[in-house]
Parts: sequence; C-alpha cells; structure tokens
Amino acid sequence: MDFEYITKIKYLIQTIEQQEKNHMEECVNLLSDAVMNHHSIYIFGASHAGILSQEAYYRAGGLMTINPIFAKEVLLDREPITLTSKMERCVGYGTTIASSYNFQKDDILLVHSVSGRNPVTIEIAMAAKNAGMKVIGITNLTYSKSVTSRHPLGKNMYEFCDVVLDNHGDIGDACVPIHGTQQKAGPTSTVIGAIILNSIISETANELVRRGLKTPPVYYSANIDGGDEKNHLLHQQYQGEIHYKY
Repeated sequence: MDFEYITKIKYLIQTIEQQEKNHMEECVNLLSDAVMNHHSIYIFGASHAGILSQEAYYRAGGLMTINPIFAKEVLLDREPITLTSKMERCVGYGTTIASSYNFQKDDILLVHSVSGRNPVTIEIAMAAKNAGMKVIGITNLTYSKSVTSRHPLGKNMYEFCDVVLDNHGDIGDACVPIHGTQQKAGPTSTVIGAIILNSIISETANELVRRGLKTPPVYYSANIDGGDEKNHLLHQQYQGEIHYKY
C-alpha cells in the first residue's frame, strides 16, 4: 500500500522551500520588526483555517506575542457545525469582530484562508489594512483565483495582503483521488500551513537573537521544570504586546 498523501505532502514541502522562501523571509523580517518595536501581532482564520490560530497560541516553542482572534461563530466547537459556513459568508461579521480589537499602525495580522473568498476573513484583512497594519496572508492562490469573491467588493483575501504565502495545494484542498469517483480525500492546508507558520516563527526567534535580543518571547514548555517561572518572567517583559488573558 502506497500512502499517496505522504508523497503529496513531501512534494508540497519541497515546492514551498523553492517558491515561497523569499516571501517567508520577508515575513520573518516583518515579525522581527514588530517584536523589536513593541508592535502587536494578531492571527485569524475561520473554521478549519482557524486551526493555525490555535497552533500559534500559548504553545511551547511558539511566539508569545502572537494574539489569536477567536470568533465563536466560526470556531469548530460551534453547533450546528454548518453555522460556521453561514457566518463566515455573512457580510459585516468580520468588520464587527475587528472592531473589538485595538489595531494600530505597524501591527501585524497573519490571516489564513485557503480559498480567501469569504467575507469574514476579507473584512478582517481590510480592517487591518485600514489601520495601517502589515497583512500576511496564507492561502492557495490558484484556488482563490479560480473562485469568485463572496464579498460585495468582489475581491478575495490575497488582494488585501502585503505578503502572500501560497500553500500550493489542490483546488478544493483535498489531494488524494478516490479511485472510481470524482472525489478526493486528504486536505493539505492545515499541515502545510503549520509548516509555513512554524518555520517563520522559529526563524523569527533566531532573527531576534541576531538583532541582539538576548531572550526572544518564545514559550517554554509548561511541562519542564522551571517552565512556568520562565514563562512568567517573559510575560512580564512583553505584556504590552500580549492581549490575551494569561
């Protein structure tokens, strides 16, 4: 038995290494600038795209100053689950969510949407741009350019991003053909998105050290001896850029 999904993921990782390297380096510089200059960093995604927000939040080895934007109606613990699809298509919902965050000039927004067509993500990206923030988008450009926007402006998310990171996945996200059908299984956006995100975060930590920061704001594991104490000290140092309850 050949596991086609693993083969596909390996191919996508190689593609990203070759084609997204410059964009990822640009993101490292933007995130490093934000930390060094005490600007805030936010991350948002709706439904399964929001898994990356959880990946970046309060995570051992993760950047402490990344603030997740969680909107209850598009989280995966919402029932009926189909409500998440309806709400991410609801014009005005993203603007309402963004209005409860104190976006400031030169802050950073990381925003994830595979198709980039739904209003909630588009409007949060728009709000960040209007505030003078830098917007980093993780998406599938081929997929996004193949579908029409569901927002009245007629634009998809990537069109509001300063840096676009392409996950290079299949249109529809799933990648393994189901033989004898027209369907595919095995979505790639979560694993590839997490690889992109953690590559950027880990290199940002090293870039901060190269810039002279002795201890970058990276979470220690709470399950190693002294981890809680070290995290507490870091939290005190960076509390101005941390907007979630700790």
